[in-house]
Amino acid sequence: MRLLSCPDMPTSDDSEAPDSAQHADKPFRLYTAASVGPAIRHYRKEAGLTQEELAAMAGLHRSYLSELEQGRETEQMRRILRLLKLLGVRATLQKADW
Repeated sequence: MRLLSCPDMPTSDDSEAPDSAQHADKPFRLYTAASVGPAIRHYRKEAGLTQEELAAMAGLHRSYLSELEQGRETEQMRRILRLLKLLGVRATLQKADW
């Protein structure tokens, strides 16, 4: 399935992978597990954290975080995205100001 491209809010399904410079202040749209990974990677790198550091802070294994960043679909991610779709809502991620 091909998603429509939005110049203001690219997804990982766009023809070119999102570049960190392109996403400086723009939100990431979340449609699939593949669209979550680039967002996590972008914000982790922006925070200056390694996968190991972020995983430790979140109480996760580094390998699990790596799978998320690679866009691998986990059962938890599949369930969350299915719930959002059933509710007819779209999720976006953008830098918080808190």
